[in-house]
Amino acid sequence: MPVWQRIYEEINDPDFVLICAAQDTGGEAAAGPIFDAAKPTFIQVIDEDHLVSSAFNFVNVPSAAWIDEDGRIVRIDEGTYAKVHELGVGDQAISFGTNVYEPALKDWMANGAQSRYVQPAATVTGNIRKLSADQQRADAAFCLGNLFRRCGIGAKADQYWKMAADLNPHSVNFIRQNLTLSEEGSAGEQFRAMREEFERTGRDYYRPMDIEN
Repeated sequence: MPVWQRIYEEINDPDFVLICAAQDTGGEAAAGPIFDAAKPTFIQVIDEDHLVSSAFNFVNVPSAAWIDEDGRIVRIDEGTYAKVHELGVGDQAISFGTNVYEPALKDWMANGAQSRYVQPAATVTGNIRKLSADQQRADAAFCLGNLFRRCGIGAKADQYWKMAADLNPHSVNFIRQNLTLSEEGSAGEQFRAMREEFERTGRDYYRPMDIEN
């Protein structure tokens, strides 16, 4: 988030609106302290039911959609880390992110529709992943599970979360949300095993980015 605050300040354009949605069923209690510590000056919202990912069918976070002044999506669905990150040491070390996303975003802000990073409408349409009937049912079950959890009905919450996972077992959003409730959190050993399995089987952990280094 500090990286995005820097980018927001450097662009410094009233026409650039940055909206950050924290997807966490823990709501304000979980996400609020993170926002408070970062002190961002752009818009922040908390999305307890992962409605953003459901709407755009994002595979993982952080992901983004670029929306122009006419309300049209001109780029969507890719990993949007704005710099390379490295965590851990030795065999536990992982590297993720890219240094090319920030310059591309700034080029769009400078050149608008003429930016070479704006995707044609057909590409955007193709990049919005289609939700199957089971995936739609999974999203509904996930929301029901969250509702029961907020109401303190743990057994029902677990029932619907399991239903969501069974209907959409490869949802990174569901998997990582479940991991936040575990002792190791959402970026521990189980997360690394999941990521390795995605890479091994050729499934998209993020959509490949079409921005050259």
